[in-house]
Amino acid sequence: MAATPPREARRPGLRLMAGVTAVGLLAGCSSVSSGVNSVLGLGGSTGPTQGQAGFVRGFLGQVVTDEPRAAVVAREILSAGGSAQDAAVAASFTLAVTLPSRAGLGGGGACLVYDQRRREAEAVIFPAGARTDVAPGADRPAAIPMYARGLFAVHVRGGRLPFEQLIAPAEQSARFGTEVSRALAADLAVAGTPLVADPWSRQSFGTPDGRPLAEGARMQQPDLASTLAALRTAGVGDMYQGGLARRIEDVSPVAGAGLTAAEMRAGLPRIVPSLDTPGIASGDRIHWLPTDGGLAAAATFRALQGGATPQAAAETGLRAARALRIGGGDPAAILASTPAGDGAFPSLPASTSLVVMDREGGAVACAFSLNNLFGTGRVAQGLGFLFGAAPGIGSIEPPLLPAAIVTSSTLRAFRAAAAGSGQFAAPLAVAGPLREALRGVSVPDAVANGVSDPGRASLAGCSRYLPGAPETCRAASDPRGFGVALGTLE
Repeated sequence: MAATPPREARRPGLRLMAGVTAVGLLAGCSSVSSGVNSVLGLGGSTGPTQGQAGFVRGFLGQVVTDEPRAAVVAREILSAGGSAQDAAVAASFTLAVTLPSRAGLGGGGACLVYDQRRREAEAVIFPAGARTDVAPGADRPAAIPMYARGLFAVHVRGGRLPFEQLIAPAEQSARFGTEVSRALAADLAVAGTPLVADPWSRQSFGTPDGRPLAEGARMQQPDLASTLAALRTAGVGDMYQGGLARRIEDVSPVAGAGLTAAEMRAGLPRIVPSLDTPGIASGDRIHWLPTDGGLAAAATFRALQGGATPQAAAETGLRAARALRIGGGDPAAILASTPAGDGAFPSLPASTSLVVMDREGGAVACAFSLNNLFGTGRVAQGLGFLFGAAPGIGSIEPPLLPAAIVTSSTLRAFRAAAAGSGQFAAPLAVAGPLREALRGVSVPDAVANGVSDPGRASLAGCSRYLPGAPETCRAASDPRGFGVALGTLE
């Protein structure tokens, strides 16, 4: 068994500029760790040496998220010289505060990471973990939380700023409060009444008289801020084999979650090669998440290229995803075949997505979920985060998590990145707009015309690749949702 991680060394970090909303950052810190502990978040964090990053002007890159404050935070990280990996991690932690209905420390997700310096695309897969044995009395079994460890693995794939600095904006938002966004308010309108029936959930998401918070209301989450502070100061490993892990085990019975410290310790992200297919232009490669959702998007894209209607293409993609989910196997082999049966899925959970690219052409595309809207609906007492729902128990199905990044092997450059949400429609929400953009349609039009409900798309792309032609780069958030796309900052 690995040793409990040491307390990290501290050093001053950068303070980022104020953006559209006030996002103050605490001093960052870093220490150098190596080997498997570093990759999997079992010990301290990695970070740049002093002076590696600084404020930049002009083209920063592009950011798309389903919740505006997360996009602001990502843009500020880019303005401080951070990479796409840094910006994606900071935005993801912020989503855990501002859109906890769909992303959070109790959940998980999957990310594609393209490192422009290494010209390599990798998948970091960290879904909210399934359980093999649930303790008696766990009336709302929780998934194994994978979010923090997964984001640490993303950071290791090319982060420049100290990991602790990327947690700080989320910690500050939780501690000092933030307004309920339209995106969160829409989810509270659907599930807020049963959510605030739980007294610990009501502290974060309800009014004193027991009603769900409305759009624009002030939402403070001091317990979540303390948990984020512990991750910032003690390291991600503390949540999986340290004091935080033991506290999660202690409070788990109160929420009916049934989690143990041993299960937390065993939960590890997977870092695997992407599922690659040819692009439309000569020399282009499309890197897909090698998950059932990524496979579905790849199969949908290929069917669209073959002339299928969007509905027929989406059905083809869902059949491929169903084949992988039921029978397992190699996603590339399933993509090359024609799976039999239908693509019918039972009710799938809510999710959210983000896309970030930096000025050098590095990119990250992610999708996240708690395996249910607001997870189990119960907050970890004194820790402030919602438990994710355990997949495979009762009616809980894992989500389809699709994302793709397009690069040119001949130009050694970035072309586009996409991610999607929307239950069974998520794969088409990636494949449709991505295909339109690669055929020359503008990014905003590709998103507006290439998605059908309930799908939601996040897309960023450069028609003449990056690095080299930043003036051709655009990003768009699905107009049917409540997200935002942010780009150049002069």
